[in-house]
Amino acid sequence: MGKRIRVQRRGRGSPTYRAKSFRRLGEVKLPPTSEETTMAVVVDILHDPGRSAPVARVRYPNGEERLVLAPDGIKIGDQIVCGISAPIQPGNTLTLAEIPEGTQIHNIEARPGDGGKFVRASGTYATLIAHDVGQAIVQLPSGELRAFDPRCRATIGVVAGGGRVDKPFVKAGKKHWAMLAKGKPYPRVRGVAMNVVDHPFGGGRGKHAGRPKTIARGASPGQKVGLIAARRTGKR
Repeated sequence: MGKRIRVQRRGRGSPTYRAKSFRRLGEVKLPPTSEETTMAVVVDILHDPGRSAPVARVRYPNGEERLVLAPDGIKIGDQIVCGISAPIQPGNTLTLAEIPEGTQIHNIEARPGDGGKFVRASGTYATLIAHDVGQAIVQLPSGELRAFDPRCRATIGVVAGGGRVDKPFVKAGKKHWAMLAKGKPYPRVRGVAMNVVDHPFGGGRGKHAGRPKTIARGASPGQKVGLIAARRTGKR
């Protein structure tokens, strides 16, 4: 009798397939919303094992400390400003309505006040393309153009840690530990390389699926691999 396939084990939510919360330093969000312009000092730049980008610990005048994504070029002792009247400099946080067109931004809010959801990986940035009536058009790193509420905030600059993907892992062990921190066990065995009892694509002579790779949305969990509920197949 075969084992449960990988997608079933991941869907069940065991600790093996769950990102380790103890590897995270804490929540990394934009500064809290406020009508006044607030200023903070960068007191430390930290490595976050479960995150691709470094984070900065900032301290506010009232003594509160928070973690924010570190923009490229920031250093200990720098000041960052959050508010409507903040200058357009790396690390400062403003609403999209106050940011000029063509500016590189990151950590963009999906809804006003949610703390930032988009463009948070190391070395990434989005570009504010245009201001329209009731919306701000932003080009994401994928090239997609997306409309945001002008009241959503974003941080100026590029996320630090660029060039991360250019450095090879060299050893399988280093890749293993990097993926383990993100809840993605490594190495990942291909389904066509398994036996027929272990995966729907397993078995047969040669490494091929031996069956269509498109599967219905309502298929049973043990069969749900490949192109799930694909709208179309084949070459464009």
